Amino acid sequence: MDNNSIISEDKMHGSFFALLKRFVENSYDYSTWVKLLQATGLEGAAFQMHEMYPTKELFAIVNKASEVTGIPNHTLMEQFGEFLVPDLLLIYSKYMNPNWRTYDMLLNTECTMHRAVKKLDERANPPMLLVTKKGERQLIVDYYSKRRMSGVAVGIIRGIAKHFHEDDTVSVTRLTAAEEERVQIRVDF
Repeated sequence: MDNNSIISEDKMHGSFFALLKRFVENSYDYSTWVKLLQATGLEGAAFQMHEMYPTKELFAIVNKASEVTGIPNHTLMEQFGEFLVPDLLLIYSKYMNPNWRTYDMLLNTECTMHRAVKKLDERANPPMLLVTKKGERQLIVDYYSKRRMSGVAVGIIRGIAKHFHEDDTVSVTRLTAAEEERVQIRVDF
């Protein structure tokens, strides 16, 4: 996934980097994180939660992790997205209706959750999501971002279903290629 030309000047919120570090340490160990930073020329980088960092640095780390583990980038991004869910739900719980489950969370992500992200830090720029009802048992999530990180979105959807103990009944299917700017994701309930 060579997104460097697309996102060469794009910056991402430091919380994403800090959570990527936790994901790597949790999935592997601390030394793996250090080795990834060394291999990408980012040795000694201390990503701070409330700073902004070049998105290309995140891709450098993920690309190297994919190379080292043999796990495709989009699969690593899905795993990372699923890993993010407990923290995201904790941080943004005050914006959620306690009666929501996976279906409602997805329907309200753009208008409630992404709005809250931007309210907490105006520099944050989450992907645009258009969620369309296709009956009572299906949603189509239309993901759009020049960052081309739909794997994170797929993982977050799966993580939300797992959080609500619905992962055995919720099916998440990417309908278009993972590395595109616009990716459609079907969620069946």
